[in-house]
Amino acid sequence: MERPGRLLLQSELRVRNAAYDVSLSRSLLIWKRRTSSPVYHPFRPRFCVPLFPRRPDPGVCHSVPVSEIISVREEEEENGSRQRDDGSWKKIREREGKDCRQAFTVLYVERCRQHRWRCAEVTFTCSDEAVCQHWVSSIREQLASNTSRPKHLLVYINPYGGKRQGKRIYEQKVAPLFTQAGIATSVIVTEYANHARDHLKMEAELKKFDGVVCVGGDGMFSEIIHGLIWRTQIDCGVDPNSTEEALSPCSLRIGIIPAGSTDCICFASVGTNDPVTSALHIIVGDSQPLDVCSVHHNNMFLRYSVSLLGYGFYGDVLSDSERKRWMGPARYDFSGLKMFLTHHYYEGTVSYLPAKGIIGTPRDATRCRSGCVICQHNGQLNSERSEKYEMDEASDSESSGEWRTIRGKFLAINAASMSCACPRSPKGLSPAAHLADGTTDLILVRKCSRFNFLRHLLRHTSKDDQFDLTFIEVHRVRRFRFMPRHCQSDSDLELDLHENSKRQIFSQICKDHPACGCAPAYSSWNCDGEILTHTAIDVRVHGQLIKLFARGIEELPVFEDLSNPCAI
Repeated sequence: MERPGRLLLQSELRVRNAAYDVSLSRSLLIWKRRTSSPVYHPFRPRFCVPLFPRRPDPGVCHSVPVSEIISVREEEEENGSRQRDDGSWKKIREREGKDCRQAFTVLYVERCRQHRWRCAEVTFTCSDEAVCQHWVSSIREQLASNTSRPKHLLVYINPYGGKRQGKRIYEQKVAPLFTQAGIATSVIVTEYANHARDHLKMEAELKKFDGVVCVGGDGMFSEIIHGLIWRTQIDCGVDPNSTEEALSPCSLRIGIIPAGSTDCICFASVGTNDPVTSALHIIVGDSQPLDVCSVHHNNMFLRYSVSLLGYGFYGDVLSDSERKRWMGPARYDFSGLKMFLTHHYYEGTVSYLPAKGIIGTPRDATRCRSGCVICQHNGQLNSERSEKYEMDEASDSESSGEWRTIRGKFLAINAASMSCACPRSPKGLSPAAHLADGTTDLILVRKCSRFNFLRHLLRHTSKDDQFDLTFIEVHRVRRFRFMPRHCQSDSDLELDLHENSKRQIFSQICKDHPACGCAPAYSSWNCDGEILTHTAIDVRVHGQLIKLFARGIEELPVFEDLSNPCAI
């Protein structure tokens, strides 16, 4: 950030009849009330006991980063006292003619609790019209010079996701903010599943836009990234079906306006599921890189994943809940309880390529936050590695013996590319996972008793180390493969057997399933809330493949410093 001492403009202006020294630099807009201009409050008690600790009065000294100014507008200011008075003031106004006071209003980002942002405004009154116009033009020049701000966005609205509030949320809360910021939008209301994905793949003129915005939940976001990544690879001549070829990063940023039943991606990258906060991150032009996992089966592309790949428990919960959509959100709790009681385990082989040379481990106390040093360091390391071993990195690694193999019986196999935190689980599946370090955290839950598995699940909502259990293994990897036991092919017959074994509401509860034959031989993969039709998969992490209109979760000390204007 540039030093605020290099001023572009400085004037004495008025805010609510009080004199302020207002200054503008390339990085900050600061207004500070003059000590010789006290404001009298006749109705404010002189002695009182506050209910909450007092914060510094923002009316005395306040500063806003220029990058977080939303817009500025010029307007004629009529003093409040003049509005209440009559005759004599009207005569004065007639004598003054056009020499009435001018004002301009600055709309800016204000931070609130729990990582929420809101749009605040302050009106500065000038005695001279030329001074007012000079301030307005100077601020607009600074905003226009910020090339990271979007000017034209392609918006997809899912009217059916969540509680069917996507269209209302956009029209009432988001669209007015875009209009104030001078952002043009092309809005498409999706009419069927994968409408947005197909439009991005084939029809959208992406060169016209500075970003893509999805209004919906994680399912809608998944549609957007599948269409955008696929389109980027085709335009760059990259084969998406190749497991060995590095994917080309997408140039357009993606914005998420949360309006679904689950908004895990938004919560992990912003810290809250608030549509106004997300809209403001888009307006100021924030950019947060994000890793993407490509999932293949026998050199055939299946899906992209940005949050969770889950086999076993989480795959079974999703498969069972999909057949109970009539229950609404309660189906997840019901299916989760049912799968916990059935206590299925699955045999297979996991092979993984550990992430070497990086900083950070899955059991670190360090969390991925805004300006994460680990993401920057490891992201740079991965880009250098991909340039050095661009042709055949995986084969070189495999021949050098870096691949490791684990065979056994598993209750769950999870790959978390981010913390997967949500309001229900504030820590997430892997609290120390990072958004853009080019790795994923592979979590192996071996066969154990129901009591121990319950201990593991409960730790997602507590402060305990959820990996500090003997039956849990966690590895930070760049690539992994899974092969279920006796897997000859992922044929329709196997999938039918899998479905038939789960038609009962509660299957028999026992410890060793092969004896009674009540358990399915295969589970399903839960890929960001979608069921994969194959069990044997090959997963590769592509570091910083896409970018979001976000900046990561800000640390609380940063929040406190920015809310204290005199500390800057």
